[in-house]
Amino acid sequence: MHQIEPGIYYEDSFPGVTLGALIFSHGIIMIDAPLRAEDARSWRSTLNSMGSSANRVLVNLDAHLDRTLGARALDATIIAHLRTAQVFRNRPTIFKGHTLESGAEWEVSNDVLGNRWAIPDITFSNRMNFHWGGPEVILEHHAGPAMGSIWVILPDPKIIFVGDTILLDQPPFLASADLGTWIESLEVLLSSYKDYLLISGRGGPVAGEAVKVQLKSLRTILKGMDRLAKKNAPPEATEELIAGVLSNMDLPPKRREHYLQRLRHGLYYYYARRYRPIESYEQD
Repeated sequence: MHQIEPGIYYEDSFPGVTLGALIFSHGIIMIDAPLRAEDARSWRSTLNSMGSSANRVLVNLDAHLDRTLGARALDATIIAHLRTAQVFRNRPTIFKGHTLESGAEWEVSNDVLGNRWAIPDITFSNRMNFHWGGPEVILEHHAGPAMGSIWVILPDPKIIFVGDTILLDQPPFLASADLGTWIESLEVLLSSYKDYLLISGRGGPVAGEAVKVQLKSLRTILKGMDRLAKKNAPPEATEELIAGVLSNMDLPPKRREHYLQRLRHGLYYYYARRYRPIESYEQD
């Protein structure tokens, strides 16, 4: 666990996503859940030993499997955006996996099948504030990686947990994304939060330059999609966009094939959903 400021931590040792924890006098605000139930129980035990109150809430930054599969084991009140809660209503009670190779972290973990979902207890539409004996905490809706994506903002000491809005040295998840709103969210970070420390949901602290790199990558993808759409190209043609997207990334060799599959999957399904919706519906 890494301390950013007194009572403010992030944890990047568990498979899945980078976690956050805000430990204040009134209780603990957990940001995302470890992927595996055993890791979630370990994380909960660690935080309980540090907190001065039994109050615990868990904030889901979006509905992605990597950050929500282990939520039940944290045994906490769950807060999420309204659109995130709607995603859970369409999921089966027990996670059984699926055959799509989306390049997510859960796909390389053997012990997540059979987990029961924990549905959000509290939802909001735009903004929610916490005053738990520490600095003010703001939950704010910023769509892009998913329609229900949110940030956890601490205006003083200027820290934001941004989830998958920024990813370090790995391709974005595109299948459920909205590139236009994602680009707008990144522009908000550049214009309104330039002095803030940003905590990526997949990599930890990032510098402001990472925002520009992510923005450039998404614009490259969007231009490529538009170009293919003008030619009435099929979704399979998105394969030709991969090289241009990866030119801005330094993929770790051990994860390269996994990340390539993530990008291949995301490009295909984003294009099919946004540019060929009638054909996508007929295939489904």
